[in-house]
Amino acid sequence: MRACIQRVSSASVRVDGEIVGKIGSGFLVLLGVSAADTDSDRDALLNKMVGLRIFEDADEKMNLSLADVGGEILVVSQFTLYADCRKGRRPSFTDAAPPEMAERMYEEFVAILREKGFHVETGRFRAMMEVSLVNDGPVTIWLDSKDLVKQ
Repeated sequence: MRACIQRVSSASVRVDGEIVGKIGSGFLVLLGVSAADTDSDRDALLNKMVGLRIFEDADEKMNLSLADVGGEILVVSQFTLYADCRKGRRPSFTDAAPPEMAERMYEEFVAILREKGFHVETGRFRAMMEVSLVNDGPVTIWLDSKDLVKQ
């Protein structure tokens, strides 16, 4: 799994002109699932993400986690995080999970975050979405579960 995590002061996602997900301060997470991903990949990525200390404390040091600041999460599915651009000019997405698998892993990721007590909003799986955000910092972190899980 791959996640592009952006610390935001606000973010929203629209589908057909309707806002389907909206948060205040927290994380906008663009989440991609590969065909090779397992529950271990999901859990490793999720645990690393929620533990990231990328919010500032009273001394203006990145020292606080999402839970520490009561942050919200907007999770948007993003199969294009698995674009392979090595050949030609049109990306290949052969490493991305098939839609059924990707949707299941995406929904499980969101459900676990909610079980952990986070307020989570989502985009709409397989929909054309318009994502708006105010990147706070800016702070953008790239996580790949393959870097987190021992092979």
